Amino acid sequence: MIPKNAFLLLCFLTLSLVSQAQKVKYKDLFLLLNAHDYDKAEPFLKKYLKDNDDNPNAFLFMGIIYHEKANHDDVLKQTDHLGVMIDSAVLFYDKAYKTITEREIKKNDDYYEMYKRRDLRTGDFGIKLSDVQFDLEKRTQGLKEKKDRVKKLKEYYVASELAYQRANVRFKNLQEAYPDMKALYLQSTESSLAALKHIVDAFDSCMASFAQYKSTLQLLGKTGYNQVINLQEIKDFKRDGGSQADFTQEDLKVWDYKRWAQGASDVVEKEIMPIRDYLVSSDLGINKLRGKIKKDSVSVRGEGPAILKSPFIAQLRKFDADPMPLALFDMKVAELEYASQAILNRNLKDSVNLPKRLAGLHEEIRLINGLDSLAVLLDGRDLEKDGANYSHFITHAYGTADVLKSLIKTTREFADREKAKKQKQWEIRMRSLKWIVVASDSIPLFNDATSINSRFKPFVIEPEDFTMGLKYTDSVATGYFYSITPSRVPDIKVSFPIGTGSFKKRNLPLIKGFATRDEKKQVYFALVYSEAKTSGKFPVVIAKIYRSDGLAWSHTYQFDMAPASISYAADAGELSVKVTNASGDSRIIVIDKAGKQLQ
Repeated sequence: MIPKNAFLLLCFLTLSLVSQAQKVKYKDLFLLLNAHDYDKAEPFLKKYLKDNDDNPNAFLFMGIIYHEKANHDDVLKQTDHLGVMIDSAVLFYDKAYKTITEREIKKNDDYYEMYKRRDLRTGDFGIKLSDVQFDLEKRTQGLKEKKDRVKKLKEYYVASELAYQRANVRFKNLQEAYPDMKALYLQSTESSLAALKHIVDAFDSCMASFAQYKSTLQLLGKTGYNQVINLQEIKDFKRDGGSQADFTQEDLKVWDYKRWAQGASDVVEKEIMPIRDYLVSSDLGINKLRGKIKKDSVSVRGEGPAILKSPFIAQLRKFDADPMPLALFDMKVAELEYASQAILNRNLKDSVNLPKRLAGLHEEIRLINGLDSLAVLLDGRDLEKDGANYSHFITHAYGTADVLKSLIKTTREFADREKAKKQKQWEIRMRSLKWIVVASDSIPLFNDATSINSRFKPFVIEPEDFTMGLKYTDSVATGYFYSITPSRVPDIKVSFPIGTGSFKKRNLPLIKGFATRDEKKQVYFALVYSEAKTSGKFPVVIAKIYRSDGLAWSHTYQFDMAPASISYAADAGELSVKVTNASGDSRIIVIDKAGKQLQ
């Protein structure tokens, strides 16, 4: 017995030889067809049908061959070819359906063995025309449905792929347009928001089309495709999201553009837009305070900083650590604070309290220095970059960037002028604080090398309390004691006599002095002595002064040792003078309330 494969090979060789010499005999060709060796049989069947257009069984097998080819075509990559194969199969099935008759089946029953089955009524095996026709109808209907489904499948596949590509392109456009996410947020416009919405819409379309694709894929049965969406989160705006996706892969990795775009849109709409409204309204509020100062000349001290106490500031700093509008607000509020302080200081203009006036001026200087620093920093910023991030603020608050630049420049120039003016005022007032005015005399409240040529030589200066020293008229000394008041016009004005001799002006380097008082500032003592001894003793002058009555007494003493310090015991009314010598020995000399030396 010849093996089946060898037999078929023999048939194939026979057919090849015969086809070269003469017409193909169908009974020989049928052996290949019946063995389902369609690849070998197809060229011979086509040649046969070219010469014979009346063989129903040949039509049937030609339809089967095209049917098989359609089944083997890739539904996505060979969609058009698959459609052609289906159309061809349907065409030949239709020809077979129309030409296969009872007579054909009886005449060539060997050709229709595939349809032989047992008759349930008679129990006999046979071939029925109705079975053949039913099979052809079923095949034809199935092929037509498959063609429609494959067509839709390809449409859904292409639609999902194209929609994803649209999302990808729009995402990459944003990548190119903005250096990072913070810039995208701060520089967002209606156009960029529309782009984000387009990305969401495109991705939704992609997912909807892909869902339809998957549903259609299930209806087609085995196709070799079973893609499963694997969403990839976009974490790094500049690195992620740029690559395309291969929609033929089972593990279909796609960038989750919707999640990213929706998140970006939410940030812009829920955070950035309210921040922008806050910036514009805050600038308007600061401008209203400025107008109030100019119109009503009233202080708004503290109201400017209150405007800037908002959670929006912390939110803005999440996107920009050094926001230009906040720097601008700081400058404008600093100008308000300075102007308000200047208004408050007008009330001190006629005040006799010089330290208080000086404190007010000091605050003005502090504020104008702060304003100047802020204006300099703002003037040095890259306003082109700031303009990109805050175009909404600039447009709605100032109209153009040039107007903003002009404001910054004007404020800086104003700060420069005010700094110079206030510094000059400060120097003048500081000088006035260094002198007490008594009638036509100005008594210095400082003790330096330049004062040696002055008529006044202070020995004791207790800040904002009292001063004591000597006044010289034609080299004759007189002691003085003055209280130091805020107006620098003393309410205690006392002169006390000083003897000649050791207290002449030429001996000033040898003259020293001490002063003290009680805790209630009612009783004062002044002591002046000279290191130039007279008859071997130190000449000492002590004066007692009452706040209410002025000079109580002034006496001259001769001490064996030089005074080192004095202290007053108010309960005893006695003044203690500590005296020392060059050897370091010391003792206490007590002066009673009347000026008498007790020890």
